[in-house]
Amino acid sequence: MVYFLARTKPNKSEGEPAIQRELRVNNRIRAREVRVIDENGKQIGVMHIRRALKIAQERGLDLVEVAPNANPPVCRILDYGRYRYEQEKLAKESKRKHKQAEVKTIRLRPSTGTHDIETKVRNAREFLQDGDKVKFIVIFRSREISRPQMAEALLKKITDALQEEGAIERPPSMEGRQMVMVLAPRKKPAHHETARTEGGTHHAKDENKQDSRQAVQTHSDGQIDAQESREQSLVPE
Repeated sequence: MVYFLARTKPNKSEGEPAIQRELRVNNRIRAREVRVIDENGKQIGVMHIRRALKIAQERGLDLVEVAPNANPPVCRILDYGRYRYEQEKLAKESKRKHKQAEVKTIRLRPSTGTHDIETKVRNAREFLQDGDKVKFIVIFRSREISRPQMAEALLKKITDALQEEGAIERPPSMEGRQMVMVLAPRKKPAHHETARTEGGTHHAKDENKQDSRQAVQTHSDGQIDAQESREQSLVPE
């Protein structure tokens, strides 16, 4: 059983659920008589604090004073550790919904390796899922500036990998010796009703399959172009 005084943090963001008082738990409860509600939300009744603590202990749970100003104070039998975890989880979800979108920056090179690209894509996916925009910057060095197609192929590969999470807000463009692209979180479309026109459902499935094949083919072509560009960069000038 838990024997401590729980103090919740103040509400720092709008809409974030937080309890603005201290919660007395188990032996920290001062009242002699309390009204007890069990773990299923059922009222057990008014009883002496010792009996209430005994009931909670027998059930392997905690006695938490949730309404100290009531007469008599109201206590609930619950797993306080789990309760705190659920409250913190709700607070984080609420904070994420109310926070303003940020722009995260990810820097690459035209010659960035496959493993590093996968890591950066994984990070970008987390940013997009959190509601943030992602700005990709491909930095050119030395003679790499003469082969912008390598950066375009790299950004195309990244865009294809993140097509479910993000949409292009700013297409790839040159800024001095670097190429910049911005992806914004993709809004999940509402569920549409099944097409009622003749053959509508089958037609939609065929289009999806065709789009998938085209995406795979385009991605493969991009990889081939990128590979040819790398081979060309290895030829001495």
